[in-house]
Amino acid sequence: MIEIRVDELLAGQGRSFYWLAKQTGISHTTLWRLKKGKSFGINLDTLEKMCRALECQPGDILTSNGKKRRKSRNQNAKGR
Repeated sequence: MIEIRVDELLAGQGRSFYWLAKQTGISHTTLWRLKKGKSFGINLDTLEKMCRALECQPGDILTSNGKKRRKSRNQNAKGR
């Protein structure tokens, strides 16, 4: 499963989610969902905005933990 490492990057730079939202125009809700793993994907425009604000590369934000994502109830119901 791919994870978003925004917390670590922000902490390393002494910045907050509020700062990132203001710099990028990305809503707090979207950032929270990415942080908590509640999103099933990330828009490339969103990733680019985050990279520009944090002065990093996509590989600094995205990491793979080698685990598979569990299917949600909605995905399980569709497969029946």
